[in-house]
Amino acid sequence: MYIFLNGQYIRREEATISPFDHGYLYGLGVFETMRTYEGNAFLLNQHVERLNSGMKEMNIALEFSTSQVEKILKELSRLNDLQNSYIRFNVSAGIGEIGLQTNPYSEPTVIVFQKPLVGIEPLREKEAVILKTVRNTPETTIRIKSHHFFNNVAAKLELGADPNKEGLMLTKDGFIAEGVTSNIFWLRDGVLCTPSLETGILNGITRQFIIRIAQELGIDVKIGLFKVEDLGQADEIFFTNSVQEIIPVNKLDKHFYPGKNGRLVQQLYSIYHQAIKKDGPKS
Repeated sequence: MYIFLNGQYIRREEATISPFDHGYLYGLGVFETMRTYEGNAFLLNQHVERLNSGMKEMNIALEFSTSQVEKILKELSRLNDLQNSYIRFNVSAGIGEIGLQTNPYSEPTVIVFQKPLVGIEPLREKEAVILKTVRNTPETTIRIKSHHFFNNVAAKLELGADPNKEGLMLTKDGFIAEGVTSNIFWLRDGVLCTPSLETGILNGITRQFIIRIAQELGIDVKIGLFKVEDLGQADEIFFTNSVQEIIPVNKLDKHFYPGKNGRLVQQLYSIYHQAIKKDGPKS
């Protein structure tokens, strides 16, 4: 399998980085996870915008255009003969002296990984599990998709490896936050609800897209602070992320939900895949 490393396409087993990379020493790095469909990454513009925003906040002096990223993904897909895939686009701060740095990082480490989609099936139902692991607060105003990922790792360790379950983290005040690697939505009395960014969640690219779709459909969208009790009265619940798309929930505690048979889930999934076909190449 080939990867992209600082301008070169090399076999993954040949890749090396410096132990003095501040991405390793201090967790200074950002990443995006994407899914390609017939060689094209869906919602690529939005992913690149978020990547650039994260790098700017971390003082990493680099900015990508959508066409630059698309070119890398196209070549990786060709080399790996993999048109439908999982992508991780990773940028770490790069080499620096031991100690915190205030000067911009001018030579960051850029790595792009590609792998086959394994165990991914459309509208795979999962049981939602409330976790004891609390969603931590962001390091700055909003959560960056960064290397500071142990809160999510701790949540996954608590949940376990069962692929039929997705953990749900709450804030320290007991408000619904997000899944281990996903955002959460639920439908109640015709209103689509989802937690506010105030809870410290990641503003997922798919989250943003689902909110936009719902608004275009004329569905009322309520973004705010919610307690677990709100989920017990929901008509449908689903998680979202860029790789698994829409993940319908069929059970939470003693409550059962329609899962993949939910009317809204079906409607959103259909529109989602229509948008994938229209999205196509960016250049």
